[in-house]
Amino acid sequence: MTDILTQIQNVVDSRKGANPEESYVAQLLHKGGDKILKKVIEEAGEVLMASKDGDKEHIVYETADLWFHSMILLAHHGLRAEDVIAELARRQGLSGLAEKAARTE
Repeated sequence: MTDILTQIQNVVDSRKGANPEESYVAQLLHKGGDKILKKVIEEAGEVLMASKDGDKEHIVYETADLWFHSMILLAHHGLRAEDVIAELARRQGLSGLAEKAARTE
């Protein structure tokens, strides 16, 4: 499962220096954080609407878009999908309530 995320993240990272006229990812990265955030928000809204409609295939499709754009956001900040996977692994086996209570934010 993580192999495909790593492969996609590698492609995203490789587009950082690409020509924005030739790459959608390079275009978003070139436009900066605000544009990337708008795309993540847009995709999150589409996931919510798909969920509300109850169409499982559409939910999966829109969630894939959200994950992809989240990976672009991670790359913008010098992070990778593996960083998120490591955090999920760290949380594995922890009570959600205990994990939330332990946060310092």
